[in-house]
Amino acid sequence: MRRNRAENEASHAKLTRRAALLGGVQLLFVGGLAARMRYLQVDQADQFRLLAEENRINIRLIPPARGEIFDRNGIRLAQNVPSYRIVMVREDAGDVDKVMDRLAQIITIPPEIHARAVAEVKDAAPFLPVTIVDDVSWEDVSRVSVNAPALPGVTPEVGLTRIYPRGSDFAHVVGRVGRVSQADLDALETPDQLLRIPRFQVGKINVEARQEAVLRGSAGTKQVEVNATGRVMRELSRREGQSGADVQLTLDAELQRYVQARLTGESAAVIVMDCETGDLVANASAPSYDPNLFIGGISSKDYNPLLNSKYRPLVNKTVQGTYPPGSTFKMIVAMAALEEGLTGPEEITWCPGHLEVGGRRFHCWKRVGHGWMDLKNSIKQSCDVYYYDLALKVGIEKITAMANRFGLGVKHDLSLSSVAAGLTPTKDWKKRARGDEWVIGDSVNASIGQGFMLASPMQLAVMTARLATGKALSPRLIKTIDGVEQEMQEIAGLGMNENNLRMMRNGMYEVVNDRRGTAYRARIIADGMRMAGKTGTSQVRNITAAERARGVTRNADLPWERRDHALFVGFAPFEEPRYAISVLVEHGGGGSTAAAPIARDVMLQALYGAEPPLQAYPTADRGRIETQQRKLREMQPQVAIVGDDQA
Repeated sequence: MRRNRAENEASHAKLTRRAALLGGVQLLFVGGLAARMRYLQVDQADQFRLLAEENRINIRLIPPARGEIFDRNGIRLAQNVPSYRIVMVREDAGDVDKVMDRLAQIITIPPEIHARAVAEVKDAAPFLPVTIVDDVSWEDVSRVSVNAPALPGVTPEVGLTRIYPRGSDFAHVVGRVGRVSQADLDALETPDQLLRIPRFQVGKINVEARQEAVLRGSAGTKQVEVNATGRVMRELSRREGQSGADVQLTLDAELQRYVQARLTGESAAVIVMDCETGDLVANASAPSYDPNLFIGGISSKDYNPLLNSKYRPLVNKTVQGTYPPGSTFKMIVAMAALEEGLTGPEEITWCPGHLEVGGRRFHCWKRVGHGWMDLKNSIKQSCDVYYYDLALKVGIEKITAMANRFGLGVKHDLSLSSVAAGLTPTKDWKKRARGDEWVIGDSVNASIGQGFMLASPMQLAVMTARLATGKALSPRLIKTIDGVEQEMQEIAGLGMNENNLRMMRNGMYEVVNDRRGTAYRARIIADGMRMAGKTGTSQVRNITAAERARGVTRNADLPWERRDHALFVGFAPFEEPRYAISVLVEHGGGGSTAAAPIARDVMLQALYGAEPPLQAYPTADRGRIETQQRKLREMQPQVAIVGDDQA
């Protein structure tokens, strides 16, 4: 059928509009595509260039050198030394087993390390270096280098590792480092990327751990070019990191070494504290251990004896151990009574050898009793009944409040692990912790530092320093960080009656220097250096009525674990106190026989700054002391020279 002209024109017009619409859509699409291409190629060129660069260039961390630790005189206690290791890259080695066999002929590789290294090399990416052996000698490095043509893929490397030149002397203070564990990472909310570097070491305990933030330093970076498989082709740039800060302690390395030698054969703790600043000049726990054993991972052969020993060498007894303070606590009870006006120097109490309280008999250490006792003699002869009676007048709340003022029951802020707060009980504490009411016998037991009362040797040293000075001294362990002296808080007074404090000091002087004092045999006779102190013996077992009837078994006749703890606290010189000391000998028996002689020897060493002259000792003791000094000189290890100074 033929269309007329009008129909053709209408159809043509419709086609033209469709073509125009289609062309417009095509033009719009091409325009958008062109605009997008311009945006990607021109406007976003820098960003995509950076992304491409990141696919080719990696940024890797460079671990910093760890800060070192020194004593108060600049002697190194923890330092970094070069450490050599042998690594292998599988893609360069080819036949791993064959190369390992050749390497084993050149240097000594234990069979278990050989097998583990082969497995690690085969499991790792072909381009990654895998450590075969750590901490090899320079001679081994030389042998590997000389035989390099026969050892494809094997390379010696050098790094830094931690050592402790003073060995066991500072294990309980400086602590140790170890490889980062998953537990270390889990304990941090946002772990430093440094911690993910293989074999990176961090502080595990004590100063190494508590000062980790300043000792670690900050990482450096290096840019390396890698190929498509991720293998490093070359290093493009490097920015060194910031080494960790050096930390200087308040401790005296020579005094610490002497104390550790003096404690040989004992399970014991000694604290020596400066009475002017609160600086700890000795902080020794025995027996100790060599922290160098832990650096590369300690073997079961070395670790099990430490873990299973009844003398607990891994425990820092100075701050972790808490013990009944025994008679060293009597000055606190006396101060509470004096400050409350409930007793005075002239008041006397009759001691028949026991006190009946609530139908129970509480015994004095002296079975026949001391007779009439005043304050000074009660301290000098350590009469228990005098303090039983005093505690009934004062009450546990005031006794505990006084103990807290002297630093007992307080967790002191120190860069040491697991610092214990001890225990100074109250009526509320017993109700809350034990579900029982406080009874009068509890106060009687507390009056002689028994029952629920617990204190660490550190706390007893603080108590003694405060008694000696009347100031609220606190222990200080960190002297400088990166050479900057650590700010010391202003030392305030205790706010106590000076006459009352003087009575305590005079009583403590009599303990050591009067013939009837419990520590008379441990006195110092050098002019201007006389010591004041207090002995203590804390029971670890109950003595039954039947045992008292037949005669109390001597400590020497009991198994070691059932013997009493021996304690002594003191300060010297009496006129102008320089040092306060506390000594604990676990299961040592009597404080006068086991702890006081140690305190006297250590105090003299601290006062003289070297081996004291025999004239400082009583004449009758000089032969024995001379023999002891010779043995101690032989026992103290010779210190190796490490680097450019004496370690």
